[in-house]
Amino acid sequence: MTQFDYDLFVIGGGSGGVRAARIAAAEGGARVGLAEESRMGGTCVIRGCVPKKLMVYASEFPGEIEDARAYGWDVQAHGFDWAKFRGTLEAELTRLETAYRSTLKNAGVSIHDARATVMDAHTVELATGERFTAKHILIATGGWPFVPDVPGAELAVTSNEMFHLETLPKRALVVGGGYIASEFACILNGLGVQTTQFYRGAQILRGFDDEARGHVANAMQAAGIAIHCGTDVMRLEKTPGGIRALATDGSEAEFDLVLYATGRKPNSAGLGLEALGVALGRNGEVKVNDWSQTAVPSIYAVGDVTDRVNLTPVAIREGHAFADTVFRGVPTRFDHKDIASAVFTQPELATIGLTEEAARALGPTEVYAAAFRPMKTLFAGRQDRVLMKLLVSVETRKVLGCHIVGAGAGEMIQLVAIAIGMGATKEDFDRTVAVHPTMAEELVTMRKPTRVV
Repeated sequence: MTQFDYDLFVIGGGSGGVRAARIAAAEGGARVGLAEESRMGGTCVIRGCVPKKLMVYASEFPGEIEDARAYGWDVQAHGFDWAKFRGTLEAELTRLETAYRSTLKNAGVSIHDARATVMDAHTVELATGERFTAKHILIATGGWPFVPDVPGAELAVTSNEMFHLETLPKRALVVGGGYIASEFACILNGLGVQTTQFYRGAQILRGFDDEARGHVANAMQAAGIAIHCGTDVMRLEKTPGGIRALATDGSEAEFDLVLYATGRKPNSAGLGLEALGVALGRNGEVKVNDWSQTAVPSIYAVGDVTDRVNLTPVAIREGHAFADTVFRGVPTRFDHKDIASAVFTQPELATIGLTEEAARALGPTEVYAAAFRPMKTLFAGRQDRVLMKLLVSVETRKVLGCHIVGAGAGEMIQLVAIAIGMGATKEDFDRTVAVHPTMAEELVTMRKPTRVV
């Protein structure tokens, strides 16, 4: 019988890899090694969800201070101290990284702070030259920002660098129309930066419900963000005063910062996978089956490197399912259907299930939608509008999708996801007594469809 150094070797210390390692070791009794070439915690903890959400919070205070005055509070904003915020942010990320390391060590996982590559079906090599054998290898290396090949692209930054800027710019250009680009456009605008957003498509937030993303775009523009759809960067040039961006629409303007948020690609290059017979997709994604297993039976992959549903909670669930299946004797396949998500723009967009466009393609669908000014900001004299939307199958009466645009949308969608996951019907929603006065009560008080598509 072959003796291996480890039962499992994980490459990547992000959310998916850490969860798989911990469950395999602590609950599956496996000997586990894990290699991470950067900071423990991966994209979400170090350069994604966590620091970004803290920046979202910081950027919301100007509006809240303005509202406070409308409510009778004598408060004044005396400017934003980026250096102070950044220092506190970096301390918090260090705390979280330490917590991740402690969790792994307490579970009995051996941590290797080095890049690892796969030599064969059961061997990994570290950048230090050390080699280890393992019965199973898990690839959990996540994704990496993609920057198009345009002249002057080296002058731009990506989301990775946004949390470590020396100073806050006065003028910023955000290139991209996805959730990362749109979130950072709102963050910068909220922090007082004159913000422009370029997107080559017809409307930002492609893939989300058309009505909902239009609602978000209108609110962003009303807040002062200059969104230019159908526009891309032709080239960037260094100038004495900043960076000049020449656009495909013939315009040009100067900025202090250019952020490329044009998508992310699976971080699979240079791992040695293709040479072993592990299939990679067109964008470098590691191809896996429903059990997260590659074409090489001993090698698995979870998280963004597989490019299935690129969300932190999904990576965690995939990693847990892998550990349950391989090390706990509990065969588990993670179902990628009906996954709730939130976009932390201002206002927030949260969604679960089908968009109106997708629901319509499946059959007759009732659309229940309500747009209204919420009590809190209405009192303060703001023009904010909330959107609540349900999509209901005419045939089965099941709620196929829910889309919320407004403050706290992410908090609301979490509970709606439970109902939709259980197959709730519109009548189930109707039978639910409203909690008043709240924005969420609109989800259970919309009685008549606004349209049938």
